[in-house]
Amino acid sequence: MERDDTNLFAEAMSDVVPLKADQTRAITGGPSDPTEAQRARRAAAEAEVVAQRDGLTLEAVEPVDPDDVIGWTRGGMQHGVYKNLRLGKYNIDARLDLHGHTVAEARQAVLQFVRDCLENDIRSGLILHGKGLNSKPFRGVLKSYVAAWLPNCPEVLAYHTALKQHGGTGAVYVLLRKSPREKAENRERHQKR
Repeated sequence: MERDDTNLFAEAMSDVVPLKADQTRAITGGPSDPTEAQRARRAAAEAEVVAQRDGLTLEAVEPVDPDDVIGWTRGGMQHGVYKNLRLGKYNIDARLDLHGHTVAEARQAVLQFVRDCLENDIRSGLILHGKGLNSKPFRGVLKSYVAAWLPNCPEVLAYHTALKQHGGTGAVYVLLRKSPREKAENRERHQKR
């Protein structure tokens, strides 16, 4: 004869004795405050999630030599526009100096710089990252990160090493896309013709 689940349960519980009201019970506490190590791990994980979301990594990047000329352009840019950027022919309407910043601070500053430029209809700027001749773990740390970050900012159309009078290999010119407001004004201007 097959036993059903109720009979099996009753048999398994047959020697269980209920607790008396005066017996001491285990008191389980609620969650304890996180330790310093747990808080640090949480902050690192949150920073990693933010870095993945905006494409500006804090992980190791390809090192760039302090004296290298660097540049990049988003596909579809006119050659003449990029040439004018390389030759420093655009007004420098905003500057960001990263000297003395940690990599994490520089990352935040670059993101804020790009946002501020877009909000204020600024199309070209200058980022002074320095050469990093004495930086660790390799020379040109901030320069290397800036070179890796800028292509990941959708607002950035191009960048190129600045001319000597603007910082040379310790700085880059940055060309930004038009703000939505500028695009709308441009459309209106061309439709009236």
